[in-house]
This record gives sequence, C-alpha cells and structure tokens, in this order.
Amino acid sequence: MSSAIIANDVSRIYRSASKEKIALRDFSIEVRESEIFSILGRNGAGKTTFLKIASTSLAPSSGKLEVLGLDVVTQADELRKRIAVIPQEARPMEFITPFEHIFYYLIMRGMGRAEARLRTNKIIDELDLTEYGNIRSSHLSGGIRQKILVAMGLATDAELLFLDEPTLGLDPISRRDVWSIIRKAKNDGKTVLLTTHYMEEAEELSDHVAIIHNGRGVLQASIEEAKRILRARTRVSFETDSPEKDFSQFGETLKLRDSLAIFTDNPEQVIAFALSRGLRVTARPISLEDVFMKLVGEMADEREV
Repeated sequence: MSSAIIANDVSRIYRSASKEKIALRDFSIEVRESEIFSILGRNGAGKTTFLKIASTSLAPSSGKLEVLGLDVVTQADELRKRIAVIPQEARPMEFITPFEHIFYYLIMRGMGRAEARLRTNKIIDELDLTEYGNIRSSHLSGGIRQKILVAMGLATDAELLFLDEPTLGLDPISRRDVWSIIRKAKNDGKTVLLTTHYMEEAEELSDHVAIIHNGRGVLQASIEEAKRILRARTRVSFETDSPEKDFSQFGETLKLRDSLAIFTDNPEQVIAFALSRGLRVTARPISLEDVFMKLVGEMADEREV
C-alpha cells in the first residue's frame, strides 16, 4: 500500500529576540493511503502544529515532509488542490444554511456551479442533513454544525482530509454521528488524518495512531500493537495511599493521583489482594488510554524530576 504522508524529522521552532519555543521536534510518521490515522497528545503537545505543516498552512523549520507524493513547501499550490482541511477553530457562519456552506465552499475551491450543486445535494442526503439543509446555522445544534464542517470537507472529494479535533465539545451522540462520517470517508477510499485527545475516539476509528508529547513522537503503531506495550490484558484499579511497590509483584503499575492501576494477566490475584485490604476495586480490558497514560505520564514525571 502506498503512503499518503511521509514525515522525516519535522521540526517547528518559534524564535524571538528573547526566547525560543520548540513546538515540534524531529517528528516522523508514515500514513498509508485509505486509512484513518490519529495523532494523540495533551493540549499543546504539537498535534495541531504538525497538521498545519502537513496541510501547507505553516512551514517547517527543518525536516522533510511529503503529502500525496508532493513536498509541502515547494509544491504547496499543487497539493492544496488535492486536500481538504477542517481546522479546530472552524465555526459555521450563523446566517447561512448548511446547503450554502457546502455549495459556496466548493465554488471557492474552483468547482463549477452545476457540479457544486450536485455534490452539495449528494453529501447532504448521504449525511442525513436533508431536513436541516435550508435552516440557518444559528438555529442548529452544535452536533449538526460540526457535521456541516465535516460535510464541507467530504464534498470536495479530496484525496486526503485533515481534521483537527473534529468532535471537540460534542455530546456523545453527536460525536458518534461524526465518527460515522469519518468512517464513510475511509470507505470511499479517502485518507483521514485527525488529531484528538479523546482516546476512545482514536481507538474506535483508527487504523494507526501516533502519540506526541512535548513536540516529540513517542509511539507510532496500530491499536493492537500499542496495547501490547503493556504486556497485559486487564487493568485493575482502586483508590489507595499505598506505595506502588506494594503491588508491583502483580504487574506494571500506574499511579494516578489518589488511585493506582495495575496492568496484569492475573486480575483475580490482584482483586483478591486489594479486597483483603478493604479496597474498592474495578477491572476492565486494557485500552489505548492506558497506553497513553503510561507512556505520557512517565515522560511528564521524568521532566518534573
């Protein structure tokens, strides 16, 4: 399978007379065609910086980045014709309708009016927006507004969609509606690169993920490969003030404020031991969130030492 994005040691440094801020440092990933790839990280980790560089709205300070086989710096004009971007700060205009948002967006991208009208009606029908198509956006819910933005990207028939925090602030039902749209893009042969700090979202949608922390890449893997890092199938957690060493015999541990998580293949032993100490216990399968918390949490602890 061909690669849609190849990034090698991409950095972005902001310099002023008094200081230097490194937003991205030697970040490398490879995204395959027709897959959903998620970049995960805490706020300020560098996710949006990379997306802006890959979508040609920000120049890298160093490194090499090719998108759809084109250099993002020297071939930016050609690349922009083949991608669509929904930035995190995007908001629908309140005084126009979903139909008008999509239709005029296509016109601005250079599409003829007849083709733009055809594509607008098609995407509105496919995304179950027909009953809202001619209602001003100011009268629509936040979930519908977000669907409008994603629909604008899908209607272009771009080969690659960049979605920056596409479900930020949405309720669970609206979030899953947007997930279905993203899956549809993949099923239609598009590549999707999205940024998110919702671990459930990344685990539900992604073929591969990258974790970024303080501008550096921490991990690139499939969901199952990422989970295998913990070398366990179950997470057992409970509130306790006891030190981690008291439970390290059962597996890897993760301290979270006033609670402790144990990653283990022998949950029965951990549960019995915790119950013998009068602790309230919960257990569930290992998730991508556990991997993120373990990797990023340890790095944060190292930085603070």
